[in-house]
Amino acid sequence: MVRDTKLYDQLGVPPTADEGQLKKAYRKLALQYHPDKNPNAGEKFKEISHAYDVLSDPDKRKVYDTYGEEGLQGGGMGGGVDAHDLFSELFGGGGMFGGRGRRGPSGPRRGRDMAHALSLSLEDLYKGKKVKLQVSKNVICATCDGKGGKEGAVKQCTRCHGHGVEVEMRQMGPMIQQIQHQCRTCGGSGEMIDPRDKCTKCNGKKTLHEHKLLEVNVDRGMKDGQKITFAGEGDQAPGIIPGDIVMVIQEKKHDRFRRNGDDLFYEAEIDLITALAGGSIHIKHLDDRTLNVSILPGEVIKPGETKVIDSQGMPSHRHHNMGNLFVQFKLRFPEPNWTSEENIKALEGLLPPRQPLPTLPSSTHTEEVVLSAVDAHHQKRMNAAEEAMDEEYEDAQQGPGVQCAQQ
Repeated sequence: MVRDTKLYDQLGVPPTADEGQLKKAYRKLALQYHPDKNPNAGEKFKEISHAYDVLSDPDKRKVYDTYGEEGLQGGGMGGGVDAHDLFSELFGGGGMFGGRGRRGPSGPRRGRDMAHALSLSLEDLYKGKKVKLQVSKNVICATCDGKGGKEGAVKQCTRCHGHGVEVEMRQMGPMIQQIQHQCRTCGGSGEMIDPRDKCTKCNGKKTLHEHKLLEVNVDRGMKDGQKITFAGEGDQAPGIIPGDIVMVIQEKKHDRFRRNGDDLFYEAEIDLITALAGGSIHIKHLDDRTLNVSILPGEVIKPGETKVIDSQGMPSHRHHNMGNLFVQFKLRFPEPNWTSEENIKALEGLLPPRQPLPTLPSSTHTEEVVLSAVDAHHQKRMNAAEEAMDEEYEDAQQGPGVQCAQQ
């Protein structure tokens, strides 16, 4: 006995209809009510597609016949498929009425892509590199040609009917719980092979595990996160188009250079005499060249100042131009008491004169003080003060709190 005939009625077939009758009825109605031909029949098209999705699946049909649509909703089997996808599967594409199809002709399912991280130094990305990488993947067994055994030895599992899963219905008071788990007979493969007929090479698994050596060509100027694709080199399986192997570049942190796109950033430390009177510094580049950088006399380099060397950055990927090299200067000052009073006086005669202090009113009280070095005690107090200021800033960003009413 069928508990509910609603879905059968929507397709116009009796509850005893076989698979061929269901398909024939659906094809006829789908052509009649497809939105491309009948724009006002969208809901009707969804109804008949849902009905066919349930009744064409042996497991879903059994649950529906026994428990009705409430049983389908109890364990996640009522979701069905997209109506247009179902139409495409039966007709080989959804664009039969005016070319508005949503997907191309049906065919083998495509396998998943396999991603591998490729860790490279900034030098490698500057100069380009060829990397040999060994990957592991599944390949179709050549002995049985991916069949798993002798010709005709593979049979559909009689327990799960080739679905690889079993469905159990449990009555819990007024509720019906539907539990889906891997088929205990075939282990989820949906197939059965007599042990005597299994392929001796792959033991019925249809695929073998193998290692393959790939040569990866890393072009000059490639960036972190960029991908190198080996099309069709992913895992193989019967009836599946292999996916790709994708190498994802991971740029290592460099101890001297920092990269931003095609530009490089470098911190150079110079002494005070070079900053004031000029001189030269050496920068070892990523291709082992040494750049001799001249600072002109009297140019005056200030602490933290940044200069640029054009066209000495990273090469642009697949282009002939180069980025720039930005050099930020850090000044190294002399140690305390580095020279005599006589030399300091001589220096005062060479450097621009000091700016005079502003004249204070005669009523201003002044006091002589001296600077001291910051010791551990002072540093601890400084850290505590900075933490307190950070907390005050965070409180101010969050806005005023709720104040309690006074009694």
